[in-house]
Amino acid sequence: MVYILLADGFETAEALCPCDMLRRANVPVQLVGVNGPTACSGQKVTVQTDITLDEVSFDEMELLMLPGGLVGVDNILASDAAMDLICKAAAAGKYVAAICAAPTILGKLGLLEGKRAVCYPGMEGGLTGAQPCVGESVVVDGNIVTGEAAGSSITFGLKLVELLRGAEAEQKVHQGIHYHG
Repeated sequence: MVYILLADGFETAEALCPCDMLRRANVPVQLVGVNGPTACSGQKVTVQTDITLDEVSFDEMELLMLPGGLVGVDNILASDAAMDLICKAAAAGKYVAAICAAPTILGKLGLLEGKRAVCYPGMEGGLTGAQPCVGESVVVDGNIVTGEAAGSSITFGLKLVELLRGAEAEQKVHQGIHYHG
């Protein structure tokens, strides 16, 4: 199961494009409301989540994903339950994926120490302990996956498909959506 944390202010494309790519590959995904059963993106798109944070099944988790959006990131940082879940997932070796501003959450938690990572250009100072990979769309280092920005959302989602279901599944989705990026 992939869980995508949605807090008010999340970046729409960064949450929903990876969700779309994963679901096309038949990967089970649930959108998780950090503060309740709905979340409103920074672009004013209100999403009905599948579950709330207290309903996450840790044992079923393959990957935990954090979309960016500055307000969304601040709202995740303000949730002790979300921060605990992120730390627990990383410590258990589950994939933790973050895009745009969200990799700075991983930096604040000390999860990027000695790892390669990317984030929204200009926010590299928040990648505490990491080797910033400026200009890369997606970086995988162990169980940590980071993406650059909204423009990397499809590439990021396809990389998650590849990690969870293999290159053949990634290519099938890639070709099915006629992605040329």
